Amino acid sequence: MNSENLLSRKEFLSQCGMLGAIAVLSPLVGSAENLAVPERKVKVAVIGCGSVSNMYLPHLSKSPYVELVSCCDIIPERAKQQAEKYKIPNYYPHIDKLLAGEPFDLLVNLTDMQEHGRLNKQALLAGKNVWSEKPLANTYKEGVDLVSLSKKKGLRIWGAPAVVNSPQFAFMAKSIKEGKLGKVAAAHAHYGHLGPTWSAFFYEKGGGSLPDLGVYNLATLTGLLGPAKSVIAMTSIVTPKRKTDNKGEISVIAEDNAMIIMEHDNGVLSHVQCGFNYFDPYGHEGKGQEKPSITIYGTHGNMHLVGYDWAPFGVDMATSENEKTVRFVSDAGTYVWEQGASVIAESIVNAKEPLITVEHALHVLEVIEAARASQATGKRVQLQSTFKYPVV
Repeated sequence: MNSENLLSRKEFLSQCGMLGAIAVLSPLVGSAENLAVPERKVKVAVIGCGSVSNMYLPHLSKSPYVELVSCCDIIPERAKQQAEKYKIPNYYPHIDKLLAGEPFDLLVNLTDMQEHGRLNKQALLAGKNVWSEKPLANTYKEGVDLVSLSKKKGLRIWGAPAVVNSPQFAFMAKSIKEGKLGKVAAAHAHYGHLGPTWSAFFYEKGGGSLPDLGVYNLATLTGLLGPAKSVIAMTSIVTPKRKTDNKGEISVIAEDNAMIIMEHDNGVLSHVQCGFNYFDPYGHEGKGQEKPSITIYGTHGNMHLVGYDWAPFGVDMATSENEKTVRFVSDAGTYVWEQGASVIAESIVNAKEPLITVEHALHVLEVIEAARASQATGKRVQLQSTFKYPVV
């Protein structure tokens, strides 16, 4: 992380709407070995106690930077169960009661994606910082409005995914920056499975394979290659009827199949495919997978990220100086896809900007919207947004 990403403690806490909480978020002192236990913690509330919370809550509960104070779900029994399991002192059946209840600093939004924009806005209006699972809003304009609101209120909002935090991403970014691949020309990424059954929202308006699956690859490729300048895409529905656990058989409205081509600077082109109709013998989790999901080609070499970008376990690289493929960074270290909110809490305590930025999340959201517009019009769509690049 370069010095431009480091803010003074006062600046960072001010941007997080926490100047009045400097005493709460005390600076860490001492050697690196002593940084594991901060003097005080970020008070966190989690909304959405369904499937995704089963990954987030274990990570948050173990973070030395987090105090879990509340959880919330429109199915009260789910909130009660998670509160008991993770020793969270307060639980609520509605966001209104959550925001009016025990004070907290950071809302972690794990609800259905169609609800993200509305709930994130409500939290910002109530003076809360926000970490949102993807996407942070349902349209690019809604996302822009959320960022504008956060700045007006002196708060911060961040959005998943956290793929830029992996050591494999860092290695790939460094290799590109150092010219190991020569001039980068093209990249391909893919992610898909047969589709979730536990909730209908994936297939309803505002859902789809792009904000659920493609979002990871889009964040990785734009993070590695730079912001996209334009997009051309096709989307489709391969399976028009789906059986879901919560609503039975439904008609599919959102795309369950997508192909996107992005234009980056310097003539670089990248391609993402994602969908809910992909048979994979390794399953949704990709355990045991030895094949790459992301490939980048240059004039002097190529790189392949092994495993999914949200769960990577290696980078294979061959170059003109060493034509035999070698695997690097076979250990993910502490990186897991559900770490985003924990990383944000740590960043707040240490008053350091994280690698994850809302501008990057907003750019990916615009790419998704542009892909759908391209399908609707049959035309290439120019993009407006950008973010600070290189990420690492």
